[in-house]
Amino acid sequence: MEKRTARLTLLIDPKKKATFEKLCNADDVTPSQMVRKLIRDYIEEKLGPEWRDEVFSEELGRDQ
Repeated sequence: MEKRTARLTLLIDPKKKATFEKLCNADDVTPSQMVRKLIRDYIEEKLGPEWRDEVFSEELGRDQ
């Protein structure tokens, strides 16, 4: 499904970052994996469970 990656840069309080990293470590996931999951969950909350079809079909339309 996902062919490319894009960088997302954000500023966060250092204490929140450290806490987030510790929590991710406790769950045996990287911070990047968790952020990607949070983004997927947010998109699904807003667009519904079929969001992948909608988002990636738009991408297919551009490739053709």
